[in-house]
Amino acid sequence: FSLREVLDAFRRCVTEQREVLLEPYLSGWRGLIRFLQSLGTVFSFISKDAVAKVTLLETHRQRHNFKSLQSMVEQELAAGQAALRARPDSGCRTVLRLHRALRWLQLFLEGLRSGDPRTSVLCTDAYNASLAAHHPWVIRKAATLAFCALPSREAFLEIMNVGTAEEAVAVLGEAIPYIRDVYGITQELFESHKLLDLP
Repeated sequence: FSLREVLDAFRRCVTEQREVLLEPYLSGWRGLIRFLQSLGTVFSFISKDAVAKVTLLETHRQRHNFKSLQSMVEQELAAGQAALRARPDSGCRTVLRLHRALRWLQLFLEGLRSGDPRTSVLCTDAYNASLAAHHPWVIRKAATLAFCALPSREAFLEIMNVGTAEEAVAVLGEAIPYIRDVYGITQELFESHKLLDLP
């Protein structure tokens, strides 16, 4: 895992026209998955799901030659809302699942950057503010228990693979605004097309 690679991917994601390019978006996600996997089994329930979603979205991107998130949404909506809602493997539904997980990661990384040493609290708070609402009670309970086994903040900053803890905090400071920007654009796009509640 390299935080700089994730930073670079999300930096390349957004065009001047505020479109989200799918190739760097997926590249950023592959980096975030490596981060989750480096933390061991604690995050396996999220990382396995993310791997499946990224693979599915990559297949959609290649098959339909989608360049941006906006072009994918436009093309999938052309068949109508009902048709889109009937497809459990649609690109829109897949992005929505990744979008929710990106919010959790963004909030967690912001917490790590803030300096609070209680990683289990940071992770639980981020989870409760993002993914928890979309998971059944059993998953929520298992996740909250798993977060209790998280390594220390120092261990997380070391996993970032960018040098000292101070350097890791500095790179997080660079990366988070790009992740937040991609999240914000996606949120607005899905909200404007009433896609935030896709089944």
